[in-house]
Formats: sequence, structure tokens, C-alpha cells
Amino acid sequence: MKTLGVIPARYASTRLNGKPLVDICGYKMIEWVYKRAIKSSLDKIVVATDNEEIYNEVKRFGGEVVMTSDKHNTGTDRIVETAKHYEDYDVIINIQGDEPLIEPELINQLANIFNDKSINMGTFRHKINNENDIINPNVVKVITDLNNDAIYFSRSVIPYNRNNEPDIVYYRHIGIYGYRRDFLFKYASFKNSKLEKLESLEQLRAIENGYKIRVLETNYNVKGVDTKEDLDDVINYINKNNIKI
Repeated sequence: MKTLGVIPARYASTRLNGKPLVDICGYKMIEWVYKRAIKSSLDKIVVATDNEEIYNEVKRFGGEVVMTSDKHNTGTDRIVETAKHYEDYDVIINIQGDEPLIEPELINQLANIFNDKSINMGTFRHKINNENDIINPNVVKVITDLNNDAIYFSRSVIPYNRNNEPDIVYYRHIGIYGYRRDFLFKYASFKNSKLEKLESLEQLRAIENGYKIRVLETNYNVKGVDTKEDLDDVINYINKNNIKI
């Protein structure tokens, strides 16, 4: 089983423009993501971008990068185009380009679930410990069935604790995805679904079309960067813990 990690990197962002090229302790964010990802056991890591500055930056630090169309509406579309350049890979891992502290072991764990032939798609969840995150629509929540397959993802509070039961655990979705190759192309061919558009959550398209998403639990606190405040938080964390690229 050959595994390909793809890091989609888009310059435009509504809340932090030029995210992949922001400076984090002397290195661009895309270099942090790439150099953390190549420490995983995946067979190949590649950045997928539609921006010449990002392309040149990845080339500068010695990473592998492909230029993709600037017409894509979603990160998955960019992943699909990239996967077409690498035909002999069985599993594709979508590694978010705005998570500079991505753990290589997290990537490995996701890739390993595809040893189970019944799994087509997988992702992660993390226990929410901050009450404000439970009601924050920017923190996507997920609930799963007894087999750890996703029932639903939402920006709302799920499950709703109607009777104020104690000790309810809420889970945040961690936005790293793995796909079996043939499923990735099938998934991308589906029309945008009603719930996907309603919640602005692309993964709901798979569920609405009747496919399962395996959800692994992790203790890693993945730190994504969506805002200037997130960026400052990551920089402080790196400095405090003396993390090297």
C-alpha cells in the first residue's frame, strides 16, 4: 500500500490572507507543515498550490510541489487534481496547510487504518476541554456511532444535552483526512450536498451519500491557524516549548 500526503496551500484567506507564507519563528508556515509531515512514514509528501509565491517558497526549501488550477472551490478538488499526477498511490492523506505543528504520528495513525479494506475515508476527533469551544461555531463538533464512524459533523452543539446529564463529552473535529484512492475520486464526483452547503462542511457530502467516515480519537492538541490570534498562540507555544523545525 503506497501512501501520498498532499498539503493544499491556498494564498487567499478570509481571516488571514497569505497564511502559508506567514513567518513563524524564522520559517514560513508551509515549511513548518511540510517538514513536520515528511517525518511521518508516508511514501511521499507534496504541496498543492495555485500560487506562484507559495510554489517558489516550497522549491526554495527543497520540498516537492505541484501547481494546480486556481478554479477549485474546495481543498478536495485540489487534492484530486494532485492525485492524478501520482497514479500509483493507493491512499491519499489530506494534510492541512495551516497546522504548522502537525504530529507525524497522527499522520501515521490515519494512514494505518486503511489496512482495513472496509474503510474508505478517515479523520480524527479530540476531546473538548474548553466550554467556550463547545458553543463556538468555528470549532466543528463530531458525534460517532459505536463503531467510531461519524454520525454527523456540525458547527452547532452536538449532542444537545436536553436533560442536563452530567459528564457529557464533546469532541472537536480535527481536519486531517485520509481517502482510499478510488473513493476520493468518487467522493469528488458527488454534487455539493444540502447539509454540506448549510453547515459549510465538505465532509457531510460523504455522509449524505451514504458513505462512512471512520473517526479516530487523539490526545494531540492540533493547533490550526485561522486568525492573527491563532498565529500568536502558535508562536508563543513554539517559543515556550523550544520546538525546532
